[in-house]
Amino acid sequence: MNDSNFIDSLRWTFEAKEKLQNIPFFVRSQAKARIEQLAREAGQDVVTADLVEQARLEFGQ
Repeated sequence: MNDSNFIDSLRWTFEAKEKLQNIPFFVRSQAKARIEQLAREAGQDVVTADLVEQARLEFGQ
């Protein structure tokens, strides 16, 4: 098994976790995955409230 099979987990700030909880539960896991994808694309290892807000605007909510 090689390292590419593992996805590094990202840390979430308290504020980012709070914002994630405001997303409806039935789409929360999808939103979390997309937010983490955005963080990785931006080269970040911590998900911040600003990033969650950026994702919310991108998703059009």
